[in-house]
Amino acid sequence: MIGDVVIVREKVVRPTAPADLRRALSGATITGLDRRGKYLLFHLDRNGMEQCLIGHLGMTGRMFLQSASEPAPKHTAVHFELGRERFIYRDTRCFGRFTLDLSGLEKLGPEPLSEHFRPEAFRDALRKSRQPVKVKVMDQSLVAGVGNIYASEALHRAGISPRAVACRLSSAACYRLAAAIRSILGEAIEKGSGMSLDFSGDGAGDGFFYYGRSESPGEEREEGFRVYDREGEPCRTCEKPIRRIVQAARSTFYCPRCQGAGE
Repeated sequence: MIGDVVIVREKVVRPTAPADLRRALSGATITGLDRRGKYLLFHLDRNGMEQCLIGHLGMTGRMFLQSASEPAPKHTAVHFELGRERFIYRDTRCFGRFTLDLSGLEKLGPEPLSEHFRPEAFRDALRKSRQPVKVKVMDQSLVAGVGNIYASEALHRAGISPRAVACRLSSAACYRLAAAIRSILGEAIEKGSGMSLDFSGDGAGDGFFYYGRSESPGEEREEGFRVYDREGEPCRTCEKPIRRIVQAARSTFYCPRCQGAGE
């Protein structure tokens, strides 16, 4: 059961009022946890009344448990008591959300690893857009959960230029990209699950879990990225230097030889 709730940074709970979030959480039990796109869904039960709380990590958010006897770390946005443990939502730049507002879920596209992600529908949606394909793939209404890293990686695997106009891609290119998104995410999950989760806490479930650079002190780990964040380094396929461009205010990494001008 959730005890005392402390909201340090009101920005992350908007548009939910801090008092409403405290009221919903205090005395409630977390009965389940799901994921939809980049959102974590906390299912709550408070005196027989069910409610859903959503969390989004943004770019710098972290959620973890620590001993209730320890002080909340710097940049904690929200924390609440769970008996001997304390739930921490820490967000350095406050780009994430921890709120009762569910409107962010309404326009999400299909989950890329589910049966609802159909290559034909994916192709048809791309053909309606004149955006660069990298930008369109990051549209959460097209496919949920594909962010900047995985968009770059999937386009490299599919051999498609990030600058290619989405509506000009051939059917074959669209299908390759759909398959690449699935395979890249599957590998990301597999690589992530191989990491130790016990970075700092006493429990087996403590710590962080994600694909990419480890934050575990002293732990060395192969990144696995083929293009992302590798500007100037040789492509792992052809050894041509990886290039970086900016699209929609985000860095895009690609191989000019393997991906060329796109289809």
